[in-house]
Amino acid sequence: MLLLHGFPQTHLAWRHVAPALTDRFHVICPDLPGYGASAGPDGGHERYAKRVTAATMVALMRRLGYERFSLVGHDRGALVAFRAALDHPEAVDRLGVIDVIPTVDMWESLTGVGGVFGFHLYFLAQPGDLPERMIGADPDTFFGHFLDTWAGPGTFEAEVREAYLAAARRPEAIHAVCQDYRASAFVDAAHDGDDRRAGRQIKVPTLAIWQDPGDMVLPFDPAAVWRGWASDVRTEVLPGGHFLPEAQPDAVAAAIRKLIS
Repeated sequence: MLLLHGFPQTHLAWRHVAPALTDRFHVICPDLPGYGASAGPDGGHERYAKRVTAATMVALMRRLGYERFSLVGHDRGALVAFRAALDHPEAVDRLGVIDVIPTVDMWESLTGVGGVFGFHLYFLAQPGDLPERMIGADPDTFFGHFLDTWAGPGTFEAEVREAYLAAARRPEAIHAVCQDYRASAFVDAAHDGDDRRAGRQIKVPTLAIWQDPGDMVLPFDPAAVWRGWASDVRTEVLPGGHFLPEAQPDAVAAAIRKLIS
């Protein structure tokens, strides 16, 4: 089983979920390219396209001896997982996506004041080095904003929060994050749009988990979005904010085990 983390995190995001799965699976938790201890690819933002990263992850699993495997991702990792399931159906036998919808659907949902809550999508995707320079002036405040406002109380141990900030504040990591988001704006959305027009769907059992929005009105229906992309979808809605693998590890692990049972 391959578990992929999101922004602005590292493989530590799975520190509670992975042990709950190792009785049945060899669990691999890499850092996404450019995040954590993983080097980013050379070249432009096209090298951070989810299609490219998905191919890298499939190659990683094959090198470890796994031609077919289950794949669960959170946030950015879920976008990679989604792309892997579409592009490599021979490799992915179960798919789990946590608190995200495909890139093309996300961009289409950000209208009016909805864009306020997704401001980072626009900011990080700016061409040139503007976001890198601005984030570099105070990276802990920038990345800490998301760790603090997207999380429920007590989600992160102090040392884990600091580990995330230490990994994210490196100049090369800041650049990688921006390239990742540029790819979503200028490459991934086009790939998703092409696939949607072609009617491509995920055929394997798919689990879609998202946070309970409470009083907040979502600008999209996650269940309806994922039903449009996958023919066999089961859903879970959990309290605890955006970082559900850390806020609700037992519930997330249980849902994953049910998916692959």
